[in-house]
Amino acid sequence: MSGEPTLRSRAVRLLARRDYARAELAGKLEAYVAEGDDLPALLDEMQALGFLSDARFAEQLAYRHRGRHGPLTVERELRRRGVADDIVDATLDAARSTEYAEAQQVLRRKFREAPANMQDWAKQGRYLQARGFSLEVIRRLLRTPIEQEL
Repeated sequence: MSGEPTLRSRAVRLLARRDYARAELAGKLEAYVAEGDDLPALLDEMQALGFLSDARFAEQLAYRHRGRHGPLTVERELRRRGVADDIVDATLDAARSTEYAEAQQVLRRKFREAPANMQDWAKQGRYLQARGFSLEVIRRLLRTPIEQEL
């Protein structure tokens, strides 16, 4: 037997560091599949043992982005990593429930004052949009100072 680690040991080592989505882990392990290895069976085994969970991965990714990025960024990351649509939808429902408060926090951390004119309003809106917050939340958040000007 060579000193080369088995596919199973590589999978366990990767999962010991952090959670992965099933598709993401499969992509990392594809390069190491040897003759006789069954990657889908290994991934099924990891899921059965509780080492691999797309739902747990999605929850942790959403938690890492909380307070810095909005639901659109979380959705983009989850879809890029191959998480199933039903898990993405469930994760986004939870993220959207706190989106307004998080957008308010992100905005106040970057901009201490409310927008004084339309240029400031647009700048703050673009900032929030780049962070992955929905246009509806951005408009609702920035509407009050603009309406006070009129």
